[in-house]
Amino acid sequence: MSGLINYVSCGVLWLGLLVRAPDLLRHRHDPYLRAICAVLGLAGLCFFLGAPPTVGAVNRIGDVPNLAAPVTYVAITGYCAASQLLVVHWRGGPRVRRTARRWLLAYAVVVLGITVTFALGEAPVERRTDLDTYYATTPFIAQMIVLYLVAHLTAVTVTTVSSLRWARRVRGGLRAGLTLLGTGSLCGAGYSVAKLVAVGARWSGRDWSKLGTTVSPAAAGLGALLTVVGVLVPLAAPRITERRRARRTYARLEPLERALDDLLTRRTLRLPRPRLASPTTRLMWRQTSVHNALSHLDPYFDRELYDRTRAGALAATGDAERAEAAAWAAVITAAVRDEADPGRRVPPYDGGRFLDRVPDPAVLVRIADALTGAAPTPAAGAVPSGTTTAGTA
Repeated sequence: MSGLINYVSCGVLWLGLLVRAPDLLRHRHDPYLRAICAVLGLAGLCFFLGAPPTVGAVNRIGDVPNLAAPVTYVAITGYCAASQLLVVHWRGGPRVRRTARRWLLAYAVVVLGITVTFALGEAPVERRTDLDTYYATTPFIAQMIVLYLVAHLTAVTVTTVSSLRWARRVRGGLRAGLTLLGTGSLCGAGYSVAKLVAVGARWSGRDWSKLGTTVSPAAAGLGALLTVVGVLVPLAAPRITERRRARRTYARLEPLERALDDLLTRRTLRLPRPRLASPTTRLMWRQTSVHNALSHLDPYFDRELYDRTRAGALAATGDAERAEAAAWAAVITAAVRDEADPGRRVPPYDGGRFLDRVPDPAVLVRIADALTGAAPTPAAGAVPSGTTTAGTA
């Protein structure tokens, strides 16, 4: 009677709603986002209203035995309508609004039916957990029970089929999310089926009320968990992918930063290393350090060495990107060596800059790969003595 499963399921669903709320605020006119948030919010409300302590509180406040039953069934019907709207907007097409209006009208009729049948029926004995089977043979109350269960089963069945069918046509996080959402809806169907079987057994004189009091809540709770995860996975997948890519790029840039480490330390060009930072922030820190070093080395870059190395690598590999990375690796290696030479003067500035062609992040990664040993490095005699051409005279 504690309703623990209900409250936990409600909390999980409303937590998912809280995660999606910022997106809804930014795109409040997006019908797809509105439908998702309605599904999460109403599903959580159904679990909250269905918890035995809440049932008792609603009955006591309303001063009507079993008033919580139609209130909960109306919430379930609202959830069903939101699920259908979500499916309609998924499918898209020219008749989205017309189809959405039809589903809303259909479930409005269900809500009216629940209200009327409860008003016409008699349910004087409060039942907090087994009302479905206890009143399964009571006129009008039985019709109310069957009406809401069939409406719920229809909604979750359509959601299950649509989600799993669409999942076959997509990839990545969206596919995983749709699969989880479809599986969660299938568990929701288990809730309705178990209740209907228990009610049918009561009609034939059998007592299978355990199906409605144990199997149904468990199926609904599992469905709630899978539904929330399914809704959140497409949102989280791009962020996880971005963090993984940033972590991998950060590691690949290490050889380039290591080659520039002495310069960065001597000239105090490196910002303090961020602590407890995200992979994206740490990557930005490393890229900034590299760009600071390259800007300082600009007067030492040898344009002729760059062009010569690039032409040679291109002729050898036929790969323009590898050739560019090899050329950058060569001029960076030479510039670092020249800058560190205490006997070498800074070349005079001639108004031009080699870093007009500053490498973008993707090129930096290829340069770092080239520095691991794949790129040709300038030999001692590769540049005539005293000649430096990149951005200088």
